[in-house]
Amino acid sequence: MSDALVPLSLTAEVDPRLLEILVCPITHGPLVYDREAGELISNGAKLAYPIRDGVPIMLPEEARVLD
Repeated sequence: MSDALVPLSLTAEVDPRLLEILVCPITHGPLVYDREAGELISNGAKLAYPIRDGVPIMLPEEARVLD
């Protein structure tokens, strides 16, 4: 897949310093950065928060529920 076909949310990098301080807004626990999916994963809440244009969207109503 060429870069022209990859959604921006998957190509935009998140500032590593931001990743160090972000926590799940529900559990206040750590998040795991899934670069390929463009998401921040909260294993405690079983939610995946999307990253759009390099900005993590930390709203529970915007998160995808994990199985």
